[in-house]
Amino acid sequence: MGYVTYEQDGYVGIITINRPEALNALNTQVLEDLDKVIDGISLNDTRAVIVTGAGSKSFVAGADIAAMSNMTVQEGREFGKFGNDIFRKLEILPIPTIAAVNGFALGGGNELAMSCDIRYCSENAVFGQPEVGLGITPGFGGTQRLIRLVGIGKAKEMIYSAKNIKADEAYRIGLVNGVCTQEELMPTVMKLAKRIAANAPIAVRNCKMAMTEGFLADLDHAVSIEEKYFSECFETEDQREGMKAFLEKRKVEEFHNR
Repeated sequence: MGYVTYEQDGYVGIITINRPEALNALNTQVLEDLDKVIDGISLNDTRAVIVTGAGSKSFVAGADIAAMSNMTVQEGREFGKFGNDIFRKLEILPIPTIAAVNGFALGGGNELAMSCDIRYCSENAVFGQPEVGLGITPGFGGTQRLIRLVGIGKAKEMIYSAKNIKADEAYRIGLVNGVCTQEELMPTVMKLAKRIAANAPIAVRNCKMAMTEGFLADLDHAVSIEEKYFSECFETEDQREGMKAFLEKRKVEEFHNR
């Protein structure tokens, strides 16, 4: 794909937004390429996915302002829905996703990072939703995901003021899980991805689906969702081997995703 590349390292997939000359800004072509890459991920061969940006300056610096500047109301609605559908597809991908935020994550970049399950960033990362300074609202889920991650008060402050925050503040408020040096970012994220990939993949996928589906449900319904995914792990080869290894006081050599 032209603006989005995909690599496979064992059971870990790596998606890279590859438009460094524009700080990896999102336009229709980038979004189309990202959509195709997500559709092409093999759930049999992939157990975790890393999302990052090319270069050392920017994860994704936002949507392409030049491309949006003359949009009509209808075109804006269609562009917003297009981006939202793709980010939601990433968010509900059955396998865990980790954003490796290696610089600017502004507007659509922050929204892309928030669509991943886990976020780590480099020390030079900058996060923000600057849209109100451009005369628009966040359009790819920013008003909804930010309040769920950092709380409604902090989210409103960031969005209303269009104020950017640095890596240490992003960690303090819970927007990211950890902060690394630029050099250590990808090794740290890859280590986590491989640790996730080493666990029973059916169980990991079921955990993700239980949390995703239950997060906004009332507790009684949420617990019933967990019961469903818990029970579906039984009678799998991985469940039988995992428990047998525990009882025999040995490690599982490898889970087989079945």
